[in-house]
Amino acid sequence: MDFITRRQLGGYNSRTTAKTHKVSSGRIHHRAGNEWTDSIPLQVGISTLAWIMGASENDTVETTTGILQWIVRVRDALNDTYSKYPFIAYGTDWLAFGHLMIAIAFIGPLRDPVRNIWVLEFGMIACVMVIPLAMICGPIRGIPFYWRLIDCAFGVFGIIPLWITRNYTLELARLKLKE
Repeated sequence: MDFITRRQLGGYNSRTTAKTHKVSSGRIHHRAGNEWTDSIPLQVGISTLAWIMGASENDTVETTTGILQWIVRVRDALNDTYSKYPFIAYGTDWLAFGHLMIAIAFIGPLRDPVRNIWVLEFGMIACVMVIPLAMICGPIRGIPFYWRLIDCAFGVFGIIPLWITRNYTLELARLKLKE
């Protein structure tokens, strides 16, 4: 078993301390801390994305521009937050749980589309509501405009398959009524 540091894994920037992890069989085991034990590995994901986009661990908001500047800002914020308040990751665990529970609701239209058309309509309402949420809350939280457009795209493109599926479901309901 080799020992490596979080700095080698890209999980820390130059302003944080490195923690040691054991590596065996390609798996990372914690030696100290619990920053990577959340169900949604935001810290690892954003550090990897920053690395893929060409940012080094020494890059800061001041040394980057454009979308890379935003990625570095988010990376540094997660690193700072998780090093001081690791329990914040628990909120993302609950967010993931909520998404999974909503996804399970969409099994209903697969089983009985006509009876569960409300799930498709609920999804369509959620897609529409993404836009005002992103455009109202985004500026309050300092989210860049282009990032808010990406958020809005989930609503714009998400409603398309729901609308098509809802139309097929309505047609299926009409066919059932004719029988």
